[in-house]
Amino acid sequence: MVSVNDLTVSFGGWDLFRDLTFMINPRDRIGLVGKNGAGKSTLLKVLIGEHPASGGQVSCSADTTLGYLPQQMKVLDGKTVRQETASAFEEVNALEREIARLGEELSTRTDYESEAYTGLIHRLNEANDRFQILGGENREAEMEKTLLGLGFQRSDFDRPTREFSGGWRMRIELAKLLLRRPSVFLLDEPTNHLDIESIQWLENYLKEYPGAVVLISHDRAFLDVVTNRTIELSLGRITDYKVPYSKYVTLRAERRQQQQAAYDNQQKLIEKTEEFIERFRYKPTKSNQVQSRIKQLDKLDRIELEEEDLSKLNIKFPPAPRSGQVVVEAKEVGKSFGEKHIFSGADFVIERGEKIALVGRNGEGKTTFARIVVGDTEATEGVMRIGHNVRIGYFAQNQDDLMDGDATVFDTLDRVATGDIRTRLRDILAAFLFRGEEIDKKVRVLSGGERSRLAMARLMLEPYNLLVLDEPTNHMDMRSKDILKSALLKYDGTVIVVSHDREFLDGLVDKVYEFRDGQVREHLGGIYDFLEKKRMDSLRELERKKAAEKPAESAAKSDAGLSSKEQYQEKQKRDRLLKATRSAIGEIEGEIERLEAEIAVWDVKLSDPAAHGIDLSDPTLFEQYNGLKARLAKAMKRWEELNFELDILETT
Repeated sequence: MVSVNDLTVSFGGWDLFRDLTFMINPRDRIGLVGKNGAGKSTLLKVLIGEHPASGGQVSCSADTTLGYLPQQMKVLDGKTVRQETASAFEEVNALEREIARLGEELSTRTDYESEAYTGLIHRLNEANDRFQILGGENREAEMEKTLLGLGFQRSDFDRPTREFSGGWRMRIELAKLLLRRPSVFLLDEPTNHLDIESIQWLENYLKEYPGAVVLISHDRAFLDVVTNRTIELSLGRITDYKVPYSKYVTLRAERRQQQQAAYDNQQKLIEKTEEFIERFRYKPTKSNQVQSRIKQLDKLDRIELEEEDLSKLNIKFPPAPRSGQVVVEAKEVGKSFGEKHIFSGADFVIERGEKIALVGRNGEGKTTFARIVVGDTEATEGVMRIGHNVRIGYFAQNQDDLMDGDATVFDTLDRVATGDIRTRLRDILAAFLFRGEEIDKKVRVLSGGERSRLAMARLMLEPYNLLVLDEPTNHMDMRSKDILKSALLKYDGTVIVVSHDREFLDGLVDKVYEFRDGQVREHLGGIYDFLEKKRMDSLRELERKKAAEKPAESAAKSDAGLSSKEQYQEKQKRDRLLKATRSAIGEIEGEIERLEAEIAVWDVKLSDPAAHGIDLSDPTLFEQYNGLKARLAKAMKRWEELNFELDILETT
C-alpha cells in the first residue's frame, strides 16, 4: 500500500531521521512511538505530503488514499454539524454524478463492440465498486452512527459548529475523516479530545476497519487494544516490532540490555585498541601492527545507544493536614446554565482519604461539578457542603487560560507563593524538570506537557488535603503519567480526578461517579470494574430486548400456521445457512490473505524495479498488478456482504 524508502528529513545539516525504510501493509495497525522530539509527527506529515523530505521517497499504490488527523487543526464555522460532516462525502457525491452520467451515455450509444464502449463499461463498474466501498447508499446512516459514536446527540446535528468547543469541533473533523474511509489512517493523538465511551467506540471502529492504521498516542490502553505492530523512532532510525505496545515495552527492555552488553564490549575493544596504538605508536618495530589497528578502528561500525532520559518528575505531595471525616457532601446537587440543564440529583458523600473518579461523556457535567466543589461556580439545585478544615488544591483543565503567557516559569510560582516556601521555588521547579535557564522561559513558549508540569508544581506551594484534578494527564507522556500516578497513590489526602485515561485511573481510584443523561450515579470499585459492569448492563439490556421480541416472533409464526415440524425445518434451514455463510467467509478471508500477499510482493518489486529485473515499460506489468487490486476490492466487498448476511442470520 505505502512504501517508504531511505527517507531522510534534515534541518540545517542535522538529521531528524535518516534512511528510514518500511512498508505499511493492508490491515496493519501500527503504533508509532518514541521520545518527544524524535520526529513522529513530522514523519506523518511527510507521509501525507505536508512536509518535504530531504531524501528518499514515499510511494503509494495507485488506488491508495491517505487520511490524516493532526493534533491541532483549523476548523471552519458557518455550517451545522450535519452539513460540515456531510462534506466528507465529496468523493461519494462525485461518484454518484459520474455513475449517472456514464449510465446516460451508455443508454444512448449503439457501438456495443467498440473499445470506447467497453471502456465506459469498465469505468462504470469501477465507479460502482468504489461507491459501494465508501458506503454511498448508506450515507445518512453512516454519518449518524459515526457522530453518535463520537459522543454527539441527535439534537446536536443541526446546531451550528461555532457553538461547540475546540475539542468537539476536532471530533467533527475526526468524523469526517472516518467517513471518507481512506486506505490508510494517519492519526496523531486521536484520543486527546475524547471521553472513555468515545475512545472505546473508536477502538472498536479501528479494530474492524478494513484499511491500515498508523497512530501516535500516549494512551497505553488505546495502543494495546488497537495496534498489532509497533515502530519505534529512536536516534533517527526505526526498529519494527510485530507486537502491540505493552509487549513492545518488554521486548525493547530485552533489546536494550543486549545493546548495552554489545556496546560495553565494543567500548572495551576500542579502549584496548587505542591503548595499544598509544603505547606503540612511535616504535618502528610495531608500526605495521599500529597501522592495522588504526584501520581496524576506522572500519568499525560503532554501536549507538540512545541516551536514556533518566531525569524524572520528582513529585511528592506535601503531607495533607487532617480534615474532618466528611470532605465533600452533595445533597441533590444540580446545575443549569439558563435553560440548558447539565445534571441533577448528585447525592453522595466523599470521605477523608478516598480517591474517586468522575467519568462520563464530555458535556455531561464532570468539570462543572469539580468547579462547584472548588467554589468557582455555584449549584443551581441542592446543597454542596465542604467539610471541616478542608483545604483544596485545584488543577484546572484550561491551564492556558489561567496562566499569564508573558510571565516566566519562575514568576508563575513566585506570584502565588507566600512565606518560607519562596526560598524553595528553584528546588520545586527542578523537581518538575525546570532547571537552569528553563526557569526564565516565557509561559507562552512552553509545550502542553511543560504547562501541565508547571501547573502541577503550583500545587506543591502549600499543603492541601483535597486535590481536585481535571484531566491532569493531558499532554503528559507515559513516563510522567506513571510518576504522577505513583505520587497520588502515596498521597494521604483525598483526591477527586476527572480523566478519560483508563490506565491512569486503574488501581488509583476505588469509586467512580458516572455523569450520564443529566444524572449522577455512584459505582463502587475501580475503573475496569465500572467498565465491565457497563458492558454487562448493555448485554442485559440487549437480552431483554431480544426476550421481548421473541413472543412477537412466536406469535407471528403461530399466525403463519407453522407446525412444530415446520418450525424445526426452518431452524435446520437457518443452521445450514449459518454454516454455509461462515464457511464462505472463511474462504473469502483466505483469498484476501493470498491476494494481499501477492500484492505485497509486487509492491516490493515495484519499489525497486532494477533490483528485481522489472521493466516498467511493459504494459502487461501494470495490468497484472491492477488486476490483483481489482480482485482484492471485489473480495473485500464480498467479505463485507457476507458478514452483513451473517449478522442478520445470527440476530433472527
